[in-house]
Order: sequence, then C-alpha cells, then structure tokens
Amino acid sequence: MDSSTNTQSTAMYGSKQRIRLAVSLFYFGQGLAFASWASRIPVIKSQLQLTEAELGTVLLALPIGQLLTMPISGRLVSKYGSHHIMPIAAVFYLMVLCSIPYSTNAWQLGGTLLLFGVVGNICNISVNTQGVLAERLYKKSIMSSFHGSWSIAGFTGAIIGLISFNIDLSTQTHFYIVMGLMLINIFLNRAYLVQDITNSSEKKSFSFKPDRLLISLGVIGFCSMATEGAMFDWSGVYFHDIVLAPEKWTTLGYASFMVMMALGRFVGDAVISRIGRKRTLQISGILMFVGMMSAVIFPELILCTLAFMLVGLGVACNIPSVYSVAGTHKTISSGVALAMVSSVSYLGFLMGPPLIGYIAEVFSLRYSFGVFACFGLLMFALTSRLTVFNKN
Repeated sequence: MDSSTNTQSTAMYGSKQRIRLAVSLFYFGQGLAFASWASRIPVIKSQLQLTEAELGTVLLALPIGQLLTMPISGRLVSKYGSHHIMPIAAVFYLMVLCSIPYSTNAWQLGGTLLLFGVVGNICNISVNTQGVLAERLYKKSIMSSFHGSWSIAGFTGAIIGLISFNIDLSTQTHFYIVMGLMLINIFLNRAYLVQDITNSSEKKSFSFKPDRLLISLGVIGFCSMATEGAMFDWSGVYFHDIVLAPEKWTTLGYASFMVMMALGRFVGDAVISRIGRKRTLQISGILMFVGMMSAVIFPELILCTLAFMLVGLGVACNIPSVYSVAGTHKTISSGVALAMVSSVSYLGFLMGPPLIGYIAEVFSLRYSFGVFACFGLLMFALTSRLTVFNKN
C-alpha cells in the first residue's frame, strides 16, 4: 500500500485515532475469545476426565488447525484484503468457540479445537496485517500496543472466567455472553479497518516460498510462542497440581501472566524506541528464563504468581517485534510474510502444550516447566546473532 492509499483510507474512514481504536478492538475481540477458552481448560479437563497426557494430545489439535491454514490464510488476506476477511472470520471464530462446551469426549473436543485453530489463524493473519497497515499510517512503532489490547483481553477473559466459575455460571453461558459482546464490537468497528487492496507490483509476491530472514524471525517467535502456549494452556493446571492453590485461585497464575504481558506491550513501543529491538528481545529472553525457573524452584502461591509475571514481561514484545519487521518485507506482501513467520512461530504452539503434557506424564509438570525455561536462553542466543533488529 503506497502513501496515497494511506491518505485516502484516512480521509475516507476517519482519523488515524479512530482507525487505531478499531484495529485495537479487533485485537481485543480475538484475544477475549481465546482467553475465554483458556480460562475454562481446567474445568473442561475435569468434566471430560482427561489425564495430563490426554489433555496434551487434545490441545495439539488447535495449533495443527492453525498451522495447516497458514498458506491459505496468507493468500486469502493478500487477495481479498484483511479489511474484508477479518470481520467474517471473527464471526466464525465466535461460533466455533460456543460449540466447544458441547463436546462429550476427547475426540469431539479435538475436532472442535482443530476448527477453532483454522478460523483463529485466519483471524490472526488478518488482524496482524491490519496492525502493520495502521503502523504505516502512524510511521512509528505501535504494533506492541495492538498486541497489548490482545493481552488486556486475555486478562479480561481470565477475570470473567474466574467470576463465572465462582458464581457457578456454565461454560456454555459464559461463551455465549462473550459472543454477544464481541458481535457488537465487530458491528461497530468493521467500517474503520484499513483498506489493503494491493497494487500490481505487489501481486507477484503472493507465493508461499521460504525466505531466510522470515524463517529466522519465525524461530525467534517459536521460542516465545512455545512459552506463551505453555502459560495459556497449563498455567491453571500448574497452579492446581503443583502450587496446590485453592480451586477458586487456579486462574491466578494465568491472570498474573496476562496482565504483565499486557503492561509490557503497552510500554513496549517506548522501550524499543529507547534501547532498540535487539536489546529488548535479549532482555525478554532472560526474563522468560528467570520467570519459568523461579516457578519451578519456588512453587508457592505468591512467589509463583510473581514468577509468572516475569514470564509475562518476557514474552510481551517478542511477537509484535517479529511481526512488525516481517510486515515491512520489501519483496513479499504483508499477508504472506506474516503467514510465513507465523508458520514457524506457531510450531511453538504446536509442540509446546502437548510436549508439556508428555514430559509431565513421564516425569512431572514441574520438571516440564523447567525444560521450557530454556526457550528463554535459546531466544537470547538467537537474537544476539541476528543483525536485522539493529535497524529497528
């Protein structure tokens, strides 16, 4: 999209601030839907009487659905525009969310999560393309704040899940309430998304071919998203089984992680501007390692909550940074570039949650979190070797 198209979009749909708000609210909506599912994992695990290994296998279905859709989602967004795809995908995402509680066994749950991953990936590529386009309008780093909206939604979803559990609200009712609120959100903000119809010079870059830079960015994302996946899917179980928290506090770890990730993302753009992306990502890797290892060494309610906060800060700026750099690729369209990076990054979600379950089944859940702490050190090492972040 060239500067004239940016100006036209701003004039047609209102101020840059209104566009930014609309994009932020679409990030929020997607985050709230996912967080609503994540907050109910311990309940669904108990209702279906799943072991940790069985839960790990079932959780594998969601990232498989995301991964299988990567080439398709990138081409859809590039061909039809994220401003068209995003609202439609968001509606289907909510519909699939509301079908999850009707699963009566692991197979049904796995099939529903597979579809949840498929639609979720289309939403993911669409909303991040919108983030890149809005960042172009502002001509400065604002991607972290968009992901901060997603994280705020995660925290909000955790709080709603905690409240709904304590007032004995069923999972079905919980999800339908979320669906109603987010449908209103889609209706009010869909007209303010940035148009991203590509010009003729960009259409030749729609092919989904490997690119060394994008794969490198994806590996950085892999380390972060493996840790995020562990926190999203297993933090509640960790607090229940290892920390031995009272049942009404099992979502505390997830909530503490999400609120600090949100805070880190809202201040992330300022931090990046001050010390650069490279140093920010190096510090993030150290925080991930220290936080995960602290949770392993000190499995107490307060200390583990603080440890999960460090992990939240550690993962805050990683994905926004790699997506922001990928979205400005000079020879590949934003949608396809983001899909490539996501393909590698989401292997973290693909491998992370089930791997936690398998390690926990053989050794212990506590030991598996110690293994995942090493992703922080790996990310530090990989970031230190790349020069692409020196310019950002």
